[in-house]
Amino acid sequence: MRKFFLPVFLFLAATAGFAAEEPNHEVHQALRQLKTVMSKALNDGDVDTIVANVTPDIVFTTMNSDVCRGRDQIRAYFDKMMRGPGHIVKKVNTSFDADALTILYGDDTGVAYGSSKDHYELTDGSKFDINGRWSCTLVKQGDRWLIANFHYSTNVFNNPIDRQIKHFLMAAGFVAVVASLIIGLLLGMFIRRKRTA
Repeated sequence: MRKFFLPVFLFLAATAGFAAEEPNHEVHQALRQLKTVMSKALNDGDVDTIVANVTPDIVFTTMNSDVCRGRDQIRAYFDKMMRGPGHIVKKVNTSFDADALTILYGDDTGVAYGSSKDHYELTDGSKFDINGRWSCTLVKQGDRWLIANFHYSTNVFNNPIDRQIKHFLMAAGFVAVVASLIIGLLLGMFIRRKRTA
């Protein structure tokens, strides 16, 4: 029995020690839970849960530089991108990692930031992965933490969409060069035949 209980006791002791060392442990646990809830909601396309965990006047700057103000605009954005006629995104799967503990300002405001790994599947069949960066402002209203501002971006100089465009342009340029050579050869043959005829 000692062999069984000793590892469990050591784990609980280490966990308790970590909780004691981390300042504002309960606050950070609540914020971690919020991150988990929002990540799952985004991956499930659960817009109801997303808007339930943001402030009524949320400001959300998307990766494609749209700016949504308020819950209704967030709903409209998700409809436009993922549900409505002509929508672009078929599916998205995202995992968020915080770079550090949320910076707390008093008892009711915090700023968090970090990175994300995003997998997109578009309605045209293309699939790609993006390494994103994000930051958000959180406020406590009553006994709940809500997101008041969320900004999402990626490296404009190094991302899969930019690489796809570059590959397309290189392929198009190669095809144009080959086509020009073939046309030049055929034209040259035609002119030579004319001269010898």
